Amino acid sequence: MRPRTTENIKPEASNASHWSTIKTLGIYLWPQGRRDLKIRVLIALLFLATAKILNVYVPFMLKNAIDQLTIQNSPLVLPLAIIFSYGLARILVQAFGEIRDLVFAKVGQHAQRTIALNTFKHLHNLSLEFHLSRQTGGLSRVIERGTRGIQFVLNFMTFNILPTLLEIILVTGILLYHFNYLYAAVVFATISIYIFITLVITEWRLKYRQQMNSEESLANTRAIDSLLNYETVKYFGNEQHEYHRFDRSLAGYEQAAVKSQTSLSLLNTSQSFIIGLGLITIMIMAGQGVVQGQLTVGDFVLVNSFLIQLYLPLNFLGFVYREIKNSLVDMDKMFELTKVQASVADDPKASTLVIDLKNGGGVVEFNNVSFTYDGTRPILKNVSFSVSPGKTLAIVGPSGAGKSTIARLLFRFYDVTQGNISIDQKDIRSVTQKSLRACIGVVPQDTVLFNDSIGYNIKYGNPDLKDKDMVAAAQLANIHEFVEKLPLTYDTPVGERGLKLSGGEKQRVAIARTILKNPQILLFDEATSALDSHNEKEIQASLKVVSKNRTTLIIAHRLSTVIEADEIIVLKDGSVVERGRHQDLLSLQGLYSTMWQKQQQDKDKFQV
Repeated sequence: MRPRTTENIKPEASNASHWSTIKTLGIYLWPQGRRDLKIRVLIALLFLATAKILNVYVPFMLKNAIDQLTIQNSPLVLPLAIIFSYGLARILVQAFGEIRDLVFAKVGQHAQRTIALNTFKHLHNLSLEFHLSRQTGGLSRVIERGTRGIQFVLNFMTFNILPTLLEIILVTGILLYHFNYLYAAVVFATISIYIFITLVITEWRLKYRQQMNSEESLANTRAIDSLLNYETVKYFGNEQHEYHRFDRSLAGYEQAAVKSQTSLSLLNTSQSFIIGLGLITIMIMAGQGVVQGQLTVGDFVLVNSFLIQLYLPLNFLGFVYREIKNSLVDMDKMFELTKVQASVADDPKASTLVIDLKNGGGVVEFNNVSFTYDGTRPILKNVSFSVSPGKTLAIVGPSGAGKSTIARLLFRFYDVTQGNISIDQKDIRSVTQKSLRACIGVVPQDTVLFNDSIGYNIKYGNPDLKDKDMVAAAQLANIHEFVEKLPLTYDTPVGERGLKLSGGEKQRVAIARTILKNPQILLFDEATSALDSHNEKEIQASLKVVSKNRTTLIIAHRLSTVIEADEIIVLKDGSVVERGRHQDLLSLQGLYSTMWQKQQQDKDKFQV
């Protein structure tokens, strides 16, 4: 079965969603509180209208010049003046169009920037559950195509479709007034059939564009996933497998693209036939008028000029309509992302969490906490514990016992199903997520670094601090000496996800980053699991200094790292089965004691 991608938010985009997208876009074109941008919009529209009115008058200048030239013994100065006026008008039409684009550029770019930023912010505000269920490659393509489509829709809908429709109305009215209803009827019929054919065929071929988007996102997702897991691919020698998976997506894209191009050729041929037929009909009518003496040669040229002037943008209108429909599909997908509601949201009355360590603040309590991800399989069952500032609570247990879930609940990536979690007797659901997370420092087991320098990744804990603070944190994390030996020291790039560093080096960078954050509550999730015994002891000594007077929770698999904890709770199948200090738990001869003996035996075997 083909994996679901972010492209499949909805199978098809409806006209209702297109109008909703256009309405949303209009809000950004007329931004509240930006009087300067509103003035730019009005000026751009003024230049647009002026250019179109002038453009419609240009053929009359050409008609007058030709009529003057066909009159015998006419003074040459008259057509020469008209010709100069004709050329000047053409220049002004182009100049007004350029000025219009120049004035509107800031409006369009500001709208594009604002929409992209708001989408980015919204994605960061969504819950962990959303991001775990999405594929980053496909998601990035939705945002990329949606942002790219904004500029196209802004420029072409505002300055091509609307002006072209205005010009069609003006030209049809002029033909009706200066000639007769037959000329206007032929133009109207030609335009109506043209638009009808364009709409029908474009709607029909839209599905191929959607297939192309879906296959492109799938191919991009697979490519990014494969490259991010480069080492795993090499470990198992599965390059050919990855090539075949990627090629299957490319083949799907190729098939949809061929169908899209074939249908496009059909559309273009149909449009050309309709335009050509209308042009021939109305030119024959004008030619007969000249032969019969009812029209002048200038009138014949006037009609021809109007038709060419009308049909050229009309032909372009077909392309613009197709591309706008495609862009609206892309934008619909992006705007749908902004409508996704976060499963974990702040209460409208949420307060700001402030922990006063000097007065004993920072007490973390889990009160009969139960949790399930999907509502069927319980992960935690009535878990209760309390840890105070200056104390260390360790959470241990076999894999799948729910240890890491406790960390995610405390950080409020998820909300508890039953019970409550409180800090200083405040339910964490009653405070803002931002203030809650500002008070908690996490060193995860699987450390992922940004593709930047070591210094950037350490200073990410608090970007506003100075380099000396970064160095002090690195010294506490026992990584300063290692960094100083590198040719670029703290400017050394770490690579994608930190792949240029070893597991231990990455964890020490993560520890330094958390130290720099200087949180009141510390959470170490297997923070020393990738370190050797020597470095582990040094890091533990540093962590002991950092943890002084702070509330500390340690999630550990290696029991030797928690023997000095003030309290240890043992989880099994989501329930607390034992609790106490290290020696007390050993004397119980229960699960903790069994795990301890097993790890000691494994350690002895390794040493032997």
